[in-house]
Amino acid sequence: MLKEFKEFAVKGNVIDLAVAVIIGGAFGKIVTSLVNEIIMPLFGVILGGINFTNLKYVITPAVGDTPEAAILYGAFIQSVVDFIIIAFSIFLFVKFLSSMKRKEPELTTAPPVPSQEVVLLEEIRDLLKSQQ
Repeated sequence: MLKEFKEFAVKGNVIDLAVAVIIGGAFGKIVTSLVNEIIMPLFGVILGGINFTNLKYVITPAVGDTPEAAILYGAFIQSVVDFIIIAFSIFLFVKFLSSMKRKEPELTTAPPVPSQEVVLLEEIRDLLKSQQ
């Protein structure tokens, strides 16, 4: 079982996946920062000074030590923008990688060589046609 696990863990695909997850996590932090610190403040200014992080729908207001219950739709909007930017960036990256990938030449396969029986049958057929 240990040998099988070692073969699985050392495969190129597993290592590539691990690297992709680590880089994806770091990339996600960069995009989140881009959205939170640059894009959403610009949207807020364009839309009249709205701060999206403070957008919420209060269900029950805070009373004493009990915090308010609210739907934080501003944070949801930021998460949606994060997702769209990450998805678009990954799309562009995959498109770039696929364009850089060498196109493998297509192997042209020769038609299969007919067996001797087939060749003889074709000759007999051609002889019969020529006699008619």
